Amino acid sequence: MSNLSFDSASVAVCFVLLADCGPGLLPRVMQPFAKRDLVPDRMNALRTEDVLRVEIAMDAMPAEYVHLVEGNLRQVVGVQSVVRTFETPVAIAA
Repeated sequence: MSNLSFDSASVAVCFVLLADCGPGLLPRVMQPFAKRDLVPDRMNALRTEDVLRVEIAMDAMPAEYVHLVEGNLRQVVGVQSVVRTFETPVAIAA
């Protein structure tokens, strides 16, 4: 039996965005991850009238990419705000 472990150079992070609801928004917010070969562990999008709330989380993102991805998300057309939180990853025994 082995435990999952996380690289010390990686962090668990969640980005929460509020954006204007429109076609093409979700692919645009995924692009900063895709161009760095990152695949988020979780993504959730909820529309309330004309505002879209998007949460994108990674359990182990390379620490040096966090500020780069955050900056790219802030530049996406239609994004009103970006909040980044660091989470404590939960390792599950396999």
